[in-house]
Amino acid sequence: MKFNFKIQQYQTDAVEAVVKVFQGQGYHDRISYIRDVGKRQANQQMRLNIEMDQQYSWDTGEECQLNIYDLDDDDTGYKNEVVELTDDQLLINIQKIQSQNNIKQSKTLVKDLGRCSLDVEMETGTGKTYVYIKTLFELNKKYGWSKFIVVVPSIAIREGVKKTFEITADHFMEYYRKKARFFIYNSSNLNQLDNFSSSSGINVMIINTQAFASSLKEDGRSKEARIIYSKRDEFGSRRPIDVIKANRPIIILDEPQKMGGAVTQKALKNFNPLFTLNYSATHAVKHNTVYVLDALDAFNKRLVKKIEVKGFEVKNFRGTDSYMFLEQIVLSSKKPPMARIELEIGYNKSINRETRVLGVGDDLYYVSQEMEQYKGYTISDIDPFRGTVTFTNGEVIKTGEVSGDVSESDMRRIQIRETILSHFEKEEKLFNMGIKSLSLFFIDEVSKYRQYDADGNEILGEYGRIFEEEYLNVLNDYITVFDTPYQKYLKSMCSDVSTVHKGYFSIDKKTGRSIDSQLKRGSEFSDDISAYDLILKNKERLLSFDEPTRFIFSHSALREGWDNPNVFQICTLKHSDSQTAKRQEVGRGLRLCVNQHGTRMDAESCGDSVHDINMLTVIASESYKGFVADLQSDIKTVLYDRPTTATSEYFKGKYVKVDGTPTLIDGNTADAIEFYLISNGYVDMKRKVTDKYRTDVKMGTVAPLPEEIQSMAEGIHTLIQSVYDDSVLNDMFSDGHETKVKENPLNENFAKAEFQALWKQINHKYAYTVEFDSDELIRKSIAHINEKLFVSELQYTTTVGRQKSQMNEYEISRGDSFVRESSGTYTLTHAQTSQIKYDLIGKVAEGTVLTRKTAAAILKGLRPDKLYMFKNNPEEFISKVIKLIKEQKATMIVEHISYNQIEGGYDSAIFTAEKSAQSFDKAFRANKAIQDYVFTDGSAEMSIERRFVEDLDAAQEVCVYAKLPKGFHIPTPVGNYSPDWAIAFYEGTVKHIFFVAETKGTMESLNLRPIEQAKISCAKKLFNEMSTSNVKYHDVDSYQNLLNVMKLL
Repeated sequence: MKFNFKIQQYQTDAVEAVVKVFQGQGYHDRISYIRDVGKRQANQQMRLNIEMDQQYSWDTGEECQLNIYDLDDDDTGYKNEVVELTDDQLLINIQKIQSQNNIKQSKTLVKDLGRCSLDVEMETGTGKTYVYIKTLFELNKKYGWSKFIVVVPSIAIREGVKKTFEITADHFMEYYRKKARFFIYNSSNLNQLDNFSSSSGINVMIINTQAFASSLKEDGRSKEARIIYSKRDEFGSRRPIDVIKANRPIIILDEPQKMGGAVTQKALKNFNPLFTLNYSATHAVKHNTVYVLDALDAFNKRLVKKIEVKGFEVKNFRGTDSYMFLEQIVLSSKKPPMARIELEIGYNKSINRETRVLGVGDDLYYVSQEMEQYKGYTISDIDPFRGTVTFTNGEVIKTGEVSGDVSESDMRRIQIRETILSHFEKEEKLFNMGIKSLSLFFIDEVSKYRQYDADGNEILGEYGRIFEEEYLNVLNDYITVFDTPYQKYLKSMCSDVSTVHKGYFSIDKKTGRSIDSQLKRGSEFSDDISAYDLILKNKERLLSFDEPTRFIFSHSALREGWDNPNVFQICTLKHSDSQTAKRQEVGRGLRLCVNQHGTRMDAESCGDSVHDINMLTVIASESYKGFVADLQSDIKTVLYDRPTTATSEYFKGKYVKVDGTPTLIDGNTADAIEFYLISNGYVDMKRKVTDKYRTDVKMGTVAPLPEEIQSMAEGIHTLIQSVYDDSVLNDMFSDGHETKVKENPLNENFAKAEFQALWKQINHKYAYTVEFDSDELIRKSIAHINEKLFVSELQYTTTVGRQKSQMNEYEISRGDSFVRESSGTYTLTHAQTSQIKYDLIGKVAEGTVLTRKTAAAILKGLRPDKLYMFKNNPEEFISKVIKLIKEQKATMIVEHISYNQIEGGYDSAIFTAEKSAQSFDKAFRANKAIQDYVFTDGSAEMSIERRFVEDLDAAQEVCVYAKLPKGFHIPTPVGNYSPDWAIAFYEGTVKHIFFVAETKGTMESLNLRPIEQAKISCAKKLFNEMSTSNVKYHDVDSYQNLLNVMKLL
């Protein structure tokens, strides 16, 4: 399996933020210097030929030193050109970027390591390494810089960085037509430094701080420090540090907060850096920050998984030590809620702990074979909403609570079982989407998982034994007699319990046995390269269904090495002592997952269901409340400085993008935004953002902005959502013990004649043909691009000003404490153009799925000023032209599409195929639907879907309806489209008795994306114009709206 990488806007923004700091710098490639090639010992007959009028030669029989030992050796080296900009120019560029990215303005230029130190803040799991690799390619392309050093704090991160360089090489080759030569600094192979110096291409040295010893001082006592700072005979009597510093490298610090502060900074000066780039999710020391994507941004933009926490609490009942664990509340359409409870059962020879599914009226005294401790424990109530079971003696137990005599071993067994249950709950849905699910256990003693007998053979430790017992119990519950693809997978690949789990540990080199990873002094991580090598080597293998391993046990000291995107469950079988450790453990599973083709399942691939698919379950060893509170307080401390009120003053001076151009919000616009928020109830008296606003955003029902600022809508809403409130962190987490609906079979409504008649009308498969004149597409595309295309170009602004007499905090933070007296913006006309040759026609043809001939005709027809924009910013030009052509293609397709019915239909099993466990609070208990529960995209009173289904179910004219599954779809040229509802009305009550509907948050077609519009238009064409059936289709935003629309069709 190979990972697929794609261009993502937020990553491009992070790259551009760094590159634009140096606007005004010329392009300088292959800046050469004469390298110090060192001296060589000669102890053999040597011949030195010098191209002159005569030829000299002499023999040397004894050892001697020659300064010129080989004229064939090239002593040319290539270094980075100096930064030509003045400090003031750099600071102005930085402040401009900070304004456009809405970051607090720097007062001064930080230049403790080279000409400047820039900070890029990116949340774990959002592709930080990818971003800085792309940044070095861009710096090379724009300015010619080619020598880079990536400094990392640990071997785990070093190996991970090397892996990312390897797997992104082809991706960047495609975009930049060159590869970066990268290597890990190794003190026993110093000749790599000569290659680093003499090569004119992009060269990257990856080095971990340990290579200089922990003190990193020039007079450090360790072997590595002595090597890098001393003259080495084997290195031509040169100091490695001198060879490195001659290149004037750009330094990239990955996780600088883990690198020992001032001592590291001092040692890094020895590299003679041109400038420094710092990449981290949590910067301990701030420099000049140019880009921020914090934990909250990453979650809101759906760039990381949502987190579900299963916590456990030990509870003691009054006057008894009766053991009891409420595992979950089981919902079924045929029976009232039941409780799955583990309790002790007394047999003649032993007392065993077993799980039973019990209902109201069951007496635990009799269930336990009359064990005294359970007297008085008869179930009186099971509440699925609160997740509680109440007994007749007044005692109450909540899901996830365990009572009685609970040992450490009991808790670990519960955690292991819950991890396996969570794994199986998600696995079938993920499997059907081609996604392999992995579960990760962190332990702190290898012997708990793996031991060795007297003959040295591996045997299972305590956790290994518990895992195998619990796994077989859960597996038996999930294996059925059916022959679905998932059942075949379970029976063929997952039934041998010894192959489904594996341990990743450090290996003792002498005995070959697994051992506890040694912690590095002063750290919580291990330096064992062999263990990381194994983890990274098997990264892709673990993602394949051909590999039976689904459960992984690893030492907690190795956790930095684990960033596998398909980890869906994390269980720490030890206490996480610090809040930061919790965040790091959770961080191992935050990356969005990939399918079998290596495609990331992000918003582009899965639309609104990103967080339904990407849900990380953390099985904690403490209560939900405690775990989440710790995690939230840690996140809160590292969130970028956020405003807490949405006032006019907050918006003023910020930049938002309009058609790709950064546009300033002036005072009038800021006032208009504040008035809009007040009049729609989106802020309270103190100008704090209300729940009403957040709900409307989720449901897509936000009130439109006034017409004069409508073009800024996307940027304005991003600014409003940046306003901080403690409640926003709550959305990031959900309680894993919430009652879930696991089975939702078809009921008797499915068999009703009315639904069968409707199903017969819509249960068809279709193929489409699109016939349109390519000349028409060419004409429309040219006009659309000429009107809409704008590509940002290099500009600089000069301003003269004096300081104001009075200022407030917002004015200071945005650098607005001066009154502008004169200002002028100038385009950089002699900016160095790119050295890369682009296949412009090929890229456009590929991106739009058109022939080269059509792509060429469109480009040829553009106005010269539009085509000239390509020179300013080739990547932006290509991506925007592709987007604009696609929009025209989508609208034309609708005009010219025709559908033909083909053989085949859908099996009724399509309604029950998605076996994911859905939260009970999203379930609507329906009377007229073909399934007992209907799941909507939000909880009660809020969502459009929820209100729609409540009205639908209560309406007298509705006979029966179905929420259509994702598997039921209509093919369109812009992707498959799945409508939401199929409804059969009673005859005579409405104009059309069969209706297919799409619920949308807005009826304004302007607010829908062009692709979404095109899909809906194709469905309208199929059902309302072409189909011979009696079914009508429309998009609606309420049940009343449906009735109104129906009269017009």
